[in-house]
Amino acid sequence: MIDKSHLWVVIIGLGIGSYLLRFAFIGLVGGRQMPDWLLRHLRYTAVAVLPALVAPLVAWPAATDGALDPARLTAALVTLGVGLVTRNVFGSIFAGAATLYALLYLLG
Repeated sequence: MIDKSHLWVVIIGLGIGSYLLRFAFIGLVGGRQMPDWLLRHLRYTAVAVLPALVAPLVAWPAATDGALDPARLTAALVTLGVGLVTRNVFGSIFAGAATLYALLYLLG
């Protein structure tokens, strides 16, 4: 177990670090016009976050203690396929979620 005072120091330190990181963009750069090359790259940030969150859950699912799970792998492939065909983020998320729940129900 971690000591409570050490835990609170870590929590407060992470909070301050998060605040300073956000302040660097909102407080210091918020009133200025950003260059076009930076705005072009920032458009892809949201697209990169979702796969970064989901990839570890597909490659090493905690629910199966790291064993490859056909339901999760199939749901990830369906999500990728629907996203590539329709170019619709919400459609691909809902298709992947429906596939995952259906396969988990069918495979037990």
